[in-house]
Order: sequence, then structure tokens, then C-alpha cells
Amino acid sequence: MNGTTARALRRGLAACLATLTVGALAGAAPVGAATEGPAPTVCPAPLAGKATCYTGQDAHGAHYAIAVPADWNGSLVVHAHGGPDLGAVSDPARSLDDLGRWSVMVDEGYAWAGSSYRRGGYGTRMAAADTESVRRLFVGEFGEPKRTFVHGQSWGGNVAAKVVETYRGHYDGALLTNGVLGGGSRGYDYRVDLRVVYQYYCQNHPRPSEVQYPLWQGLRAGSTMTSAGLRSRLQECTGYASAPQDRTAVQQRNLDDILGVTGIPERTLESHLRFATFTFRDIVHDRLGDRNPFSNAGVRYSGSHDDEALNAGVERFAADPTAVRDLSYDSDLTGEVRIPVLTLHAIDDPTAFIEHESAYRATLEGAGLERNLVQTFTRESEHSELSGAEYANSIAALDRWVRTDVRPTAQSVAATCTGDCFYDPDFRPGSYASRVEPRPGGLRWPAMTAEQERVWSRVPGVGIAP
Repeated sequence: MNGTTARALRRGLAACLATLTVGALAGAAPVGAATEGPAPTVCPAPLAGKATCYTGQDAHGAHYAIAVPADWNGSLVVHAHGGPDLGAVSDPARSLDDLGRWSVMVDEGYAWAGSSYRRGGYGTRMAAADTESVRRLFVGEFGEPKRTFVHGQSWGGNVAAKVVETYRGHYDGALLTNGVLGGGSRGYDYRVDLRVVYQYYCQNHPRPSEVQYPLWQGLRAGSTMTSAGLRSRLQECTGYASAPQDRTAVQQRNLDDILGVTGIPERTLESHLRFATFTFRDIVHDRLGDRNPFSNAGVRYSGSHDDEALNAGVERFAADPTAVRDLSYDSDLTGEVRIPVLTLHAIDDPTAFIEHESAYRATLEGAGLERNLVQTFTRESEHSELSGAEYANSIAALDRWVRTDVRPTAQSVAATCTGDCFYDPDFRPGSYASRVEPRPGGLRWPAMTAEQERVWSRVPGVGIAP
């Protein structure tokens, strides 16, 4: 059999396997196949001369990128990107951009594969299915790696954690960095609080003269508001983009109250409000059929100049239990983790608060599988990117754990790092409830019985629609 014939057969096998495995979001058997094999492309600048790069698009329309280093160690890192982006279709540039950003993995000798996902918008199971799709496409083209790891950052950490629980037997280990690991049914509660607290003080989102809507929608479905328009309103109310001496007294008090109540850092206030506006709109209108998965009923807000007035005047609402159930099914985690999982998280992450790690640990403890988790923390204050030396050290530590079956500790991981390393091996985050006040909700997916899970996994449209 010549090389051309072997490659054609591998591609054919990949198409057949992908048809069976790239999944429906509600847990049905995944479907999908490559429309064509990966095509060679120019590598991102950090990998010039170091790797061969490929791009393609799978049968669901998800663009992807692959890189194989010249000195490939035989193992693969499958990457799940964060966001979610909100475009209607897959962005062909996203996977290549991610490849450039995560070139450290290729520098360390690992092949790399990442999907742009089939569309923008929320859908953790959708993104997990597309992540599994690109792994299968890699296997069809280049053969089975010695070991396969899944990596996710930010919301991609939630996606990668869902991959671990959903596609068992295909991955040897997982690296979750600055992950949103609290799940959708509670992981955005601090943005729910921001949305209502902001409106209480600012009264411009919406303005009294505009069409009114419940704030849990984020934004009414037909609104033409842009990110620039939202920034303008935030500036109008708080002067957040101005130097303190250039703010009015009212703007400064509004800003102080919003930050004091929500605990959101000033430098990421705009990005959190943007999520609580546009991504909430996507979740509610486009994914949940206008049902409300969010609640602030019973939450006691504090930290303002007048907490009594705030609690009396802030908008209140209770979640639709069916919306909570479906968002939970899509994005919450069960703790059913049968492979080594290593996490890396900045202690002062201003976007995915460090307490997400406590929520994830509690989930694995509930499943009795915390032995499969090692968490590490660094004295950094960024969300989107940590030290390259720490990423390299983390994938090496995870690989060593998988190969030797010797579970590392936070101390041993920190001790092997060289270069710009900022580990704090003695740090322990507080509980998730210590950062975000818990609230009652509907039926979350992990609370379902096995029979309920089997029923819901077979109902078309359950969860977040593709």
C-alpha cells in the first residue's frame, strides 16, 4: 500500500468515525465528518520553521487548525478555546490565532489541534463535540498519538472539562487554565448581580425612554446596541474610562457602589457588563427560547453607600426551573473524572474568579474522585494569558503524572518550573459561596437521577441548541 492510498484510507476511516462521534448537544450519539482532509497552510509567526501547519473545516462547519512540530514527541494537545465568541458562523481565523497564542505547546514537542467551533454563541456541549471532532480528524490524518491531552482556558476550561466527562477513553489527561469551572447555572451569578446593580444606579441600560425588558435577558432580542454603545453608557454613568480627577462626584459614587457591591475589579468592569449584556442575550433568546435561567431572589446586596435603598430598589427575578435544568445539562460538571486533571489559575484572575476552582474541587469531591485532581495557583493577575514557562511546566507535569501514575502536588509542580514562574503552592481559595452569594434554582443536571438523565439525553432540543 503506497502512502497516498494509506492516507486516503485514513481519511475515509476518520470520516466514518467522526460521523458516529461528533455529538448532538443533548447527549445523543455525536455525528459529523470532515468535508475534506487538512490542507497545509502557513504557520503562525511563532512557529515559522518549527512545525507544519494545516487547516480545514469539518462537516458541521467548524474551522480548525493543526500543527505538527518537526521534533514531534508523538503526543497531542487538543485545545478548547474560550469566549464564547458571538458570531453566527465559525471564524476561520480563530483556530490559527489560538495556535499562535498557544505555540508554547508545540515548542514543547506536542502536536496541537484546535477547533473554532461550528458557530459563535453559547453551547458547551456543542463546543465539546467540535473539540472531539478535531481530535478524530487528527487521528485520521496522522495516526493515534502516544498520549492525548485536552487543554482549555477560560470558558474553554469548562468545555475541556465537559470533554473529559463526555468522551471517556479518548484522552489521557486534561489541563484547565483560568477555567470557568462553576458551570453555567451558577458560574455567571456575579454577572447577574452586576446587571441589576448597574441598572439600579445608572438607569440607562435601558433608559426610561426606551423599550423596557427584564434584566435577566441581558438585552432585548431586537436591540441594535453595539459594544461601543454599551461602553458609552457605562462611561456616562461611571466615568470608568476617565482619570479619577476627571469624573464627577456622581460618577465616582456610582462606580464605587457598583464595584463595592459586585466585587468586580474596575479594570474588567466593561468586559463583565458586556458579557452580562450580549452573552446573556445569546443564552436567553437564542439558546433557551426566551426562558430565564438566572435568579437573584433572596440575594442580600451589601457594600454600597446605602444598602437598604439598594436592596429595596434593585430588580428581582426568579429563574424558570426548566431553563436552569437545560443550561445546567449543557454546561455544569458532574465530577465524573477518570483521568488526571491539572489546573492552573491566577489568584487575582479578574474575569474567572479564583473561587471557580473551589467549585470544581467540590464537584469532584462529591463524586469521590478528587484524587484525579491537582490544582496549582500563581501570583498573577491576568485572565487571558499566563506565563509561558508555567504552561510548559504544567503540560510536562501532567504528562509525567500520566506516564508514571505518580500524582504530583502543588509543591512538586512549582519546584520543577524554570523561568518566569509565579506559583504560590500554599494558596487555597475560599469557597465559591464566599465570593458569590448562592441562590435557589431549578433542577440542575447533576442532581438528576440516572433515569432522568437518560430521558433528557434523548429529547430533541434539550440543553443548548446547536
